[in-house]
Amino acid sequence: MSCHDDDSLDLGQTGQSKLESFLFSCELSSKVPFYTFQGDEEEELEHFLELRTVCLGEGAKEESNVVEVTAMNHQGKTISVPIANLHIKCLPMVSLGEFELKAPVTVRLKAGTGPVTVSGLHLIASQVEESDLSEDDEDEDEEEEEELPAIKPAKKKQRQ
Repeated sequence: MSCHDDDSLDLGQTGQSKLESFLFSCELSSKVPFYTFQGDEEEELEHFLELRTVCLGEGAKEESNVVEVTAMNHQGKTISVPIANLHIKCLPMVSLGEFELKAPVTVRLKAGTGPVTVSGLHLIASQVEESDLSEDDEDEDEEEEEELPAIKPAKKKQRQ
C-alpha cells in the first residue's frame, strides 16, 4: 500500500469527511487461499476496500479460478459473492470498476490454485472538524488569489 491521495467529500447533513486512498493488492493461491482486509480499530475512521481488478498471475494453470468476496450487506448480515471466474485461455483478467465494500472484507480463492492478484484502493474516511475546514478554506482562498495574474486593460489600436 503505497499510493496516497487526499480528497474531500461532502456528506450532506453529517458534515465533512476527509478521504485518503492507498494502493491495495493481495495475491491468492493454493498456499494462501484467502486474505482478510480489516483496517484500523480507531473509532473515528471508516475503512473501505474498493476492488478494481482480479488478474491471473504468472504460472497459472489451465483451470477455472473462482474468487469470492465475503462482506456485510445493508442489513448487517455476512454474505459471500463470487466476483470473478478466471481462466488462462479465455478470461485472464476482470475489471470490476469501483466495487466498494466496507471493512471487514475477506477475499477468497474458492476454486483453482492461482496465483490470482486482487488489486484496488484502501479508502479511509475521517470526520473533519469545522475549525479544520475553515482554516483549509482560508488557505485555499489565499493561494487562489496569489496565483491570479493582474489584469491589464487592452490597448486600443488607432485607425489611420
